[in-house]
Amino acid sequence: MNRGVAGIGVASFLSDVGHEVPTALLPSFLTSTLGAPASALGLIEGVADGLAGAARFAGGGPADDPERRRTIAVGGYTATAVLSSLIGAASSAVQVGVLRAGAWTARGLRVPARNALLADLTTPAVYGRAYGFERAMDNLGAIFGPVVALVLVSLVGTRTAIYLSVIPGLLATLAILYAIEHRRRARRAERVPIRWRLRPVLRGGLGHLMVGISAFEIGNVAATLLILRATELLDPGRSHDHAVQLALVLYIAYNIAATLMSVPAGHVGDRHGQIGVLIAGVVLFAAAYAGFAAGPDGLVLLGVCFVLAGLAIGCVETAEHAAVAHSAALDLRGSAFGILAAVQSFGNLAASAVAGIIWTALSPTAAFAYLCAWMLVAIVALVTRPGRNREAEPSRD
Repeated sequence: MNRGVAGIGVASFLSDVGHEVPTALLPSFLTSTLGAPASALGLIEGVADGLAGAARFAGGGPADDPERRRTIAVGGYTATAVLSSLIGAASSAVQVGVLRAGAWTARGLRVPARNALLADLTTPAVYGRAYGFERAMDNLGAIFGPVVALVLVSLVGTRTAIYLSVIPGLLATLAILYAIEHRRRARRAERVPIRWRLRPVLRGGLGHLMVGISAFEIGNVAATLLILRATELLDPGRSHDHAVQLALVLYIAYNIAATLMSVPAGHVGDRHGQIGVLIAGVVLFAAAYAGFAAGPDGLVLLGVCFVLAGLAIGCVETAEHAAVAHSAALDLRGSAFGILAAVQSFGNLAASAVAGIIWTALSPTAAFAYLCAWMLVAIVALVTRPGRNREAEPSRD
């Protein structure tokens, strides 16, 4: 731990608190305050998520330049905070959609720059702990954000609560500036031209790693489907509202497990290798999905499935970032993190869409069996991956 790593971790926490407030309030704001149909929420979120995924890839090329990372990170955090808070001033669903799309695009652009900055701030021997700390703080923000939203709504109302979300968002900008001030300066002063490079990034060990990560992400479904599965299983013998409340409690347990696992997973990865931690996380996901496929109707067994999934995501997210930092050539680090972020975004989208279709056409058991199959594919791809973690040298491309 150093001041720069702490700054990025605090930035992730504050930014998540900031944008989780309007996210938590968006459904009721659109339908109750603005009178928009529920379909508007789905369209807005779908467009925003798609743009965020494209922006994550687009942000990789510019982030290859160590000096340009500063501008992208600061601008991304600031724009996300301001645009998200301006949703409170919207008078139509169209305005909400434009602001949400802009905020999520800025959020996507900053991801490769932030992840590359984190590697700049520490050494390969502790990449796992550094990325584990950042992931833990991000998950902690996801827990606190909805709580802050509930408190603010009870005190000042929905619109003002969304306005006030700009405060933690701008504090996140100050935290990232603090982190940048403690970064080691790049040896070269010349400006690096912006290029989006796929072939040099995916050459060799990093390409093999991305195959395993891609297989995992295609089976890494959104947590909302886990909540839906729990709600359906808990419904019999309870009121629907009670089942929803219990499912949300299980989701909180999922986030707590992810938060608590991230740093220890990074520590183990630093000592014994990130690929082993990544495989362990995928195995935990396979076990959790098998449990959801079996459909336990008891609260305790469902809780075990949620905790397993939370522990799994704590392992996987930490190990993915640390492994890419180890494997990517130093001058391609931004592009590598851009590709990783795009694979995560579009893989999750594909997983949720396909699982949802199978769920509707066949059954939730079939949907989770499908997801479990992808976990097995990912395990095979990672186990048979050639090469080991090592700090990469600059590319010759």
